[in-house]
Amino acid sequence: MSHNTWIHRMVRPTVVKPLAGTPVTPNQLTTARLLAGLTAAGIMAIGPAWQGIAAGVFVLSVVLDRADGDLARLTGKTSPGGHRYDMIADAVCNALILIGLGIGLREGREWSIPMGVLAGLSVAVILWMVMRMEEMGGHRAAELPSLGGFDADDAVLLIPVFVWLGIADGLLTAAAVIAPLVALLFFVMYWRQLRAAEPQ
Repeated sequence: MSHNTWIHRMVRPTVVKPLAGTPVTPNQLTTARLLAGLTAAGIMAIGPAWQGIAAGVFVLSVVLDRADGDLARLTGKTSPGGHRYDMIADAVCNALILIGLGIGLREGREWSIPMGVLAGLSVAVILWMVMRMEEMGGHRAAELPSLGGFDADDAVLLIPVFVWLGIADGLLTAAAVIAPLVALLFFVMYWRQLRAAEPQ
């Protein structure tokens, strides 16, 4: 994923640079991101009355996600273990927020939980394949091109936007359709990388 999106550029001067001279470590930010993401998913699952708050907590989680890697690069504290921890936290938070949304919309919507689970598991599978491709081909092996300063990973910010606009139902339906298709795209990329790595 890109390290210079508009979100990175906003977070860098406001969050990352002030932390660069402090004892705060990138892994501590990742842990805070994970806790915020888990909290957001739990609140989202309560129901519609709480989903606006959950969306705000999830935005905080995304900001911390952008900040941890930037802090690591700025302070020279990058490491394979830290990157892997960051990716696992991404998979957990981004999957559970969709599952939480499905649970939260369960009243009168019998398909909301299965749709949330489908979308969430698809996101987790995508990030697992990204980790595998990066292990095989380096950090940029699974990168998709950015568009207008936004990365494909920034699409998670549509979750709070749709919730605040009152169209969480539409978001869940779209996620249940699009996330498996994106997972299929990454599977094709992964399969091609495996084939390319085979001895000729």
